[in-house]
Amino acid sequence: MSRRRQIYEGKAKILFEGPEPGTVVQYFKDDASTAGATIEDADRTGTIIGKGVLNNRISEYLMTQIGDMGVPTHFIRRLNMREQLCREVDIIPLVVVVRNYAAGSFANRLGIVEGTRLPRTIVEFHYKSNELKDPLVTEEHIACFGWSSPSEIDEIISMSLRTNDYLSGLFMGIGIRLVDFKLEFGRFFMNDEIRTLLADEISPDNCRLWDVETNDKMDKDRFRRNMGGEAEAYQEVARRLGITPESGPRDLPGPTLIQ
Repeated sequence: MSRRRQIYEGKAKILFEGPEPGTVVQYFKDDASTAGATIEDADRTGTIIGKGVLNNRISEYLMTQIGDMGVPTHFIRRLNMREQLCREVDIIPLVVVVRNYAAGSFANRLGIVEGTRLPRTIVEFHYKSNELKDPLVTEEHIACFGWSSPSEIDEIISMSLRTNDYLSGLFMGIGIRLVDFKLEFGRFFMNDEIRTLLADEISPDNCRLWDVETNDKMDKDRFRRNMGGEAEAYQEVARRLGITPESGPRDLPGPTLIQ
C-alpha cells in the first residue's frame, strides 16, 4: 500500500491525504461505536466483520446515484474494497437528520410510538460534537454561533429533502423503508468559488432501514441495541441493491502510515 499522511480518524473511517491537491482518501473500518450518538445510548464499541467493505460499496452506489440526480457530493470514485477518493471539504459542524418515521431518540423525546409515520418529513440540525453527543440545535443557534449562514442552511435543507425523496423511492423499490438518516455537508473551495457538497457517507451506519414486510432492522440499530446479526443485515442491504462484493466482505489491510 502507498504511504500516506493520516488527516483524521473517526469512529468508522480514516481520512488520508489524497494523491492530488484538494482530494482525500476515505478508508472504511469495521469498527462500530455508539459513542457520541445520543444521550440515551450507552457507549459501546465493537467490530462488525466486513462492515467497511460493504459500507464502501453501498455509499459509492448511493452517492453516485444522488450525484447523477443533481445533488453535488464529495465522492469522486472508489479505489478498492475499503477506500474511495473524495474531494477535500471543510466540514460544516452540523449533523442533519432527516426523519420520515418516529424512531430512536426522536420517539423517546416526544413520546411517540416507534414506527409511527410522521405527517411530514422533518429536517433536524444537531451540533456535531462527540463529547456533547450531537445536541439538537435550532437555526437560531446556528446563526448565533456562525456555524452556517441562512442561505447555506436553505441550500442544505433543499439538498437534504431531494436526497430523501430519491432514497425513499429507491429503498421502497427493494422492500426497505427509509425511517430516517443522517447527512453531513462540507464547503468545497475551488478558485474563488465555494460550493456546498454532500459529504461523509450514506450507509446502514447512518440510515435506519427497516424491512417493509417484517419491520426487521437492517442497520446499525442492531449493534446499538445488542440484537446481533449486524453483518448479515448490512449484506442483505447490499444484496437488494445488487452490489454485493463479488469476493465477499473480506478484509483488506489499511495503508502504511508515515511516521
